Amino acid sequence: MQVRSLKTEYAVRPLGTDVDRPRFSWLVSSPQYGAIQTAYQVRVRSGEAEVWDSGKVSSSQTFIKYDGPALTPRTRYDWTVRVWDGDDRETEWAADEWFETGLLDEGFGAAQWIGGSTGSAPLLRRTFAVDGAVRRARLYASGLGYADLRVNGQPVTDAVLDPGFTDYGRTVLYVTHDITGLLQTGDNAVGAELGRGFFGMNTPNVWRWHQAPWTAEPRLIARLVIEYDDGRVAEVVSDPSWRITGGPTLSDSLYTGETYDARRALAGWDTAAFDESAWSAVSVVDAPAGQLRAQEHEPIRVIETVDPVQLDEVRAGVWIADFGRTTAGWARLRVSAPAGTTISLTYGETVADGNVVAVNGHVEGDRIQRDEYIAAGSGVEEWEPRFSYKGFRYVQISGAPRRPDVQLRVVHSDVQSVTTFTSSEPAYEQFEHAMRRTVLSNLHGIPTDTPFYEKNGWTGDAQVGAPTMLATLDLARFFTKWVGDIRDSQAESGQLPVIVPTNGWGFTELSPATEWPTVYPILLHELHRAYGDVRLLRDHWNALTRYLAWELDRVEDGLSVSVLGDWLPPGYGDGPAPEDRRLTGTAYLYRALLAAAEIGDLLGEPHEYRKAAAELADGLNRTFLDREAAVYRSADDPDYRQTSNAVPLAFGIVPEELVERVAANLAADVEARGFHLNTGCLGVGVLLPVLTAHGYGDAATKVALQRSYPSWGYWFDLGADTMWEMWEANSRSRNHYFQGTVVQWILENVAGLRNAGAGWERIVVRPDARGETTSASIRTETIRGRVSVRWRRVSRVFTLDVQVPVGMTASVHVPSESAADVAAVPQSLAGEATYEDGYTIYTVGAGIWNFTSRSA
Repeated sequence: MQVRSLKTEYAVRPLGTDVDRPRFSWLVSSPQYGAIQTAYQVRVRSGEAEVWDSGKVSSSQTFIKYDGPALTPRTRYDWTVRVWDGDDRETEWAADEWFETGLLDEGFGAAQWIGGSTGSAPLLRRTFAVDGAVRRARLYASGLGYADLRVNGQPVTDAVLDPGFTDYGRTVLYVTHDITGLLQTGDNAVGAELGRGFFGMNTPNVWRWHQAPWTAEPRLIARLVIEYDDGRVAEVVSDPSWRITGGPTLSDSLYTGETYDARRALAGWDTAAFDESAWSAVSVVDAPAGQLRAQEHEPIRVIETVDPVQLDEVRAGVWIADFGRTTAGWARLRVSAPAGTTISLTYGETVADGNVVAVNGHVEGDRIQRDEYIAAGSGVEEWEPRFSYKGFRYVQISGAPRRPDVQLRVVHSDVQSVTTFTSSEPAYEQFEHAMRRTVLSNLHGIPTDTPFYEKNGWTGDAQVGAPTMLATLDLARFFTKWVGDIRDSQAESGQLPVIVPTNGWGFTELSPATEWPTVYPILLHELHRAYGDVRLLRDHWNALTRYLAWELDRVEDGLSVSVLGDWLPPGYGDGPAPEDRRLTGTAYLYRALLAAAEIGDLLGEPHEYRKAAAELADGLNRTFLDREAAVYRSADDPDYRQTSNAVPLAFGIVPEELVERVAANLAADVEARGFHLNTGCLGVGVLLPVLTAHGYGDAATKVALQRSYPSWGYWFDLGADTMWEMWEANSRSRNHYFQGTVVQWILENVAGLRNAGAGWERIVVRPDARGETTSASIRTETIRGRVSVRWRRVSRVFTLDVQVPVGMTASVHVPSESAADVAAVPQSLAGEATYEDGYTIYTVGAGIWNFTSRSA
C-alpha cells in the first residue's frame, strides 16, 4: 500500500494561500483486492520545527483539514502522511509536499493603492536595490482589472487576465509570485501594465458593467518582500515613490477588443537601466471596497497555439483565417509594415458575405471583438492582446501589406481534464469532445454563458452544466471560488441574482428566475458529491439558508414564480418556452430544498426543508398534473411539453402510482415526434436519463443519435465542433454548453459510470444505454484515485472491466438473463451476486475486476 499525490487546498504546492486551516488530501494505492485505509497520521513542519502531528487517527478519510497552531504569514510548510491498512500495517511516510501561506491577517502593510490618469493603459514602475544573497523573494500584488507584472524585463508569471474577476465591492484577489530567480545584485526594477477588465469597463453595455459601483480607472497594490541569506528582510511597496506613464495599449475592452500603437512602445521600460525622468509620480487612489484575499483558484493561461487550417484573401487586402475550431482566446500577429500602418483583426464564430460576423446587440457601437495593431515600422513585429479574450473560429485581417502571419492562442482557466471517454459510436465521442471544448471556452475565472456575446456568469447555465463539468474536469478550486462569488452577490434580503458576479444587474432584470439561482444549494451538493468537502458546506450554510428563506417567502399558492423557464426550446428563439414557468421554477426549488436538507443533515443543523419541499410538490402536482391522463401540462401549452414531464420524473415529484404512466407518455411523445426532443436548457439534461431509467433506453439512444432538426447531430452536420445555444441553424452563439448536457447521459448511461456517494465513496457501474453501440470506456481521476470502466459486446457476449481505487465501493450491474450467465474474475473475491431487472449485481471494493456475461 502506498500514499501519493499529496495536495493542499486541492492544489500541488500552492504558493500564497490565505486559508487559515488548509485541507490536505492524498491518494492510496494498493495491488491488494479490497484494500482499505483504516487510519492516517499527518505531520506538518516549518523548516526543522514540527508544527503539528495529528497522531494516529482511525479513519478512512483521505481528505482532512489542518488542526494545529495558527499558521504564520508568508511561511512555507512541509507536510507528509502515512496510513494503515486493514491489517493495521502502516505504509512508509509519503514524500514531503509543501504549501506556502500568503499574507493572511498581516495584509499589505504599508502598501497603498496607486494609479493615475494616463489616457491609455498605464505603465507603472519602481526601482530598488538588492545588496546580498537572496534566499527568497515574493511579490504580492493585485492590479485591477488585470495586471501584466514584470521584474527586470521578465514576466513574473505565465498567467494572463490576472487576477480573477470578482464583485470588487466584496472581494479583491491578490496573487503571490515567486520572483527569487528574477532578482539580481544591484539595481532592479518592478513594473506593471494595467488593463481594465470588468473593474474599469468603459464600453456601454446592457448589463451596465460600465456603471458598476466599483467602476474606476485601473490601479495597483503591491508588496515585494526580499529575504536575505543573512536573515535581513527588505520590502518594496506600492506608494508615491512609483512612477507612471501611458503605455502603447491605447484602449482595451473585453467586448470591443484592444488598440495597440507599437510606435509608443518603450523598450526596456521594465528594467532598472530605463530612464524614467519623463514619467510622472503616481497618485495614491482609493482602495476598492472589497476585502483583499489570496487567489486560490487556477489562473487563466494560454493553453495552446494553433496555426490556421485555411487563410484566404477574400478581396484585396482582406484575409480570413479559419482555425478549424470554435474556441476562446485571441490571435497572435506577426507583421512587417511601414510605421503607422493599422492592421485590424476581427473575431467571430461565423462568416457571411465575405466577412467575419462580429455583431453584438448588447454592446453599444459597431466595434465588436476587434483588435487594432499600429505598426512601428521596425521590421518583423509580433504582438498579441493582453487584456481581452474573444470567442471565435475565424479572424478577419485587414490592412496588412502582405499575407498576414496569425496564430490562434487558446486561452482559458487552466483546469485539468480528469476524464477520457471512447466509444464505438463516433457521435458520442464527437459530442463529448465538443462539450469539453465548449465548457473550457467558457471558463475564465467564472463559468460564463458565451465567450463572444456576454461573458457573464449566468447561474442557470452552470446549474444544468455542473454535473457534466464536474465529471470531465477538476473544478474543485474553480467552483469553490465561484460559490464564493455567489455568496458575495447576495442582497440583504437574501435574494441572489441571475448572473454572478453582478454589479446589481439581474435582481430585477430577467428575475426572479428560480431555476437560475437555485444553483447555489444544488452546486454545493454536487461539489460535496464530487469532493466530499464538508467544510465548504459549513462555510456557506448561513448564506444558503438566507437565500432559501427569500425563495420560500415569495411562494404563491404552493408555487414558485419564475420568468425564464425552459430557455430556448426548438422553435422559441426569443428565449422562454411557451409553458407556465411556475412548473419548472417550483420543481427546481423543490430540488434545491432537498439538496439543502441533505447539507443540513451533514452539518447537524436543524431545518424544515423536506417539509417545505413536500408542500411544493403538492402544489406542483395539484396545479399541473392531469392525473387521469398522467401528463403534466399548463394552460399555456401549445402541445405536449417534454420538459414539463421529464423534470418532475427526474426530481422524484411524480406520485409513485403514476410514475410508469407519466414515463410511458413521455416516451410515446418522443416516438411520435420521430425521436426528436422539444426541450430547452432545463429539460435537455434530464430527458435521456429519465427515459433510460424507466426502460426506454432505446428511445433515448435514438434521440441522442438523431441527425435531423432539432438534434445535436443536426448541428454537427452543419459543421459544428462545439455545442450551440439554440437548436436552429442560425444559433446566436456557437459556443454555449447548456444544451450539450447529453454528455452526462453518455458518461453515466452509455459508458455506465455514476458517482453515488460523497467524494466518490460509492459508484454504480451500469451501462444501460447500449443501443447502437458495441463498446465504450471511461477513465476518471477522482478524489480517491482512478476509476475506469470498459465494456465490449460481441453478439450476446458482454465483457466488462472495472478498476476501483482504494476507498471506493462499486455496485457493478452486468446485463444478463440470469446470474448464472455471469462470471467474475477473481470470482473468489467478488462475493455473491444478486439479480434484478436484467442485471447481475456485484458489490466489490478496490481492485481490477472483470465480468463476462453470456446473455447480454
